[in-house]
Amino acid sequence: MTARTAPPPARFDVECETLIIGAGACGLVAALSAKETGQQVLVIEADAVPSGSTALSAGLIPAAGTAMQRAAGIDDAAALFADDIQAKAKGENDQALVDLLAQNAAAAIDWLAETHGLPFSVVTDFDYPGHSRRRMHGLPTRSGAELIDALRSACERNDIDIICDLRATVLFHKEGVIKGVSVTRPDGEVETIGCQRLILACNGFGGNRALVSQYMPEIEGGLWFGHDGNTGDAVLWAEEIGADVQHLGAYQGHGNVAHPHGILITWAVITEGGVQVNRDGVRFWDESQGYSEAARVVLAQPGAEAFAIFDDRIAAIARQFEDFKRAEAAGAVHKGDSIAALADALALPRDALSETLRGLPENGTDVFGRKFGQHPLTPPYCGVRVTGALFHTQGGLRVNGQAQVLRKNGAPFSNLYAGGGAACGVSGARDSGYLSGNGLLSAIVLGRQAGIAR
Repeated sequence: MTARTAPPPARFDVECETLIIGAGACGLVAALSAKETGQQVLVIEADAVPSGSTALSAGLIPAAGTAMQRAAGIDDAAALFADDIQAKAKGENDQALVDLLAQNAAAAIDWLAETHGLPFSVVTDFDYPGHSRRRMHGLPTRSGAELIDALRSACERNDIDIICDLRATVLFHKEGVIKGVSVTRPDGEVETIGCQRLILACNGFGGNRALVSQYMPEIEGGLWFGHDGNTGDAVLWAEEIGADVQHLGAYQGHGNVAHPHGILITWAVITEGGVQVNRDGVRFWDESQGYSEAARVVLAQPGAEAFAIFDDRIAAIARQFEDFKRAEAAGAVHKGDSIAALADALALPRDALSETLRGLPENGTDVFGRKFGQHPLTPPYCGVRVTGALFHTQGGLRVNGQAQVLRKNGAPFSNLYAGGGAACGVSGARDSGYLSGNGLLSAIVLGRQAGIAR
């Protein structure tokens, strides 16, 4: 159903102080923050249970200067984090937004851990592309589903109302002030909800194929790995009320999704020394650039597929992720005691794969400009057939430091806020500006900012 706007009705069926659309990470964090400031909060969710794109991710959030980093002996700072974000995006981001996210991420993580009991820890056994420090924070299973469940439980402990199976369809506004929304139930019944403040946490538009085709045609043919509810409501509403949008061509892709199993294979299998080859058994790019741009590069290969090649040492690191263990259980991860055996298991040419792997430098730089460390791949070898996927869009509504949505002239709407995938993030203008964790960084920090604002 196409999102649209209208003048408010004479009366609403239900009224609340702060209404939040979306019960993903952004919406649930916003709800916790708003409740702490004494606001009456209502969260509505289109799905039968809270999930969103977060539940499909590894649930890892980058932050610099947290208590967990200090405990792990990691020296980090917000300014360094901000520099890393801008370096990956080649300076295309709004510096004020970059600074806002980088400077508030640690406080948000510590708050979730200390106040709401989320057992975060830092990923300390491998590096993510573009991050100059180890600053990825996740829950024990390194699963986005676990993060959503933990946030939902925290909301329940704080008596926050979350009503599911309600999709917001019409945004009511008058003279530039948001008055409420209409919602539709699965049976078609329509209700109206009035509010004093509205927070858009309804994510991006990756599930809207028309918008994807319009703004990011290079990934249109990729596997859609995000949440089907991401239909672009926030962007469509913005167009009708005169809100400003930015970087609608920005997105997070991933070029390491097990095919045809549809299971994410952590990029740790690459950063720890693994490579990608095509059907001919040869490498085709510098994999250290990142997994987002990998989606486009992999899709350009014959059959729109590639093969992630690594070894048992690396697989042991990858097993901290539930997704990787699921991939192994599903038979997506093949093994071989020799290169020839692995080539046979993956239906790759033996000689070509052998030449590729034996040609990898040790403590050196290859022809693509990628630097390799001192751990060459050794038997037993592992391999996964993978394809490229679109995970979520990164462009969206422009917001200020309080997460207020901005008009095209730069002035803020007085009572409209956005975060997460509904807001423009800090991933530059296309795919290559995405730095690992940017999506959840925006969700957590902007969600908290929106919740606190009055």
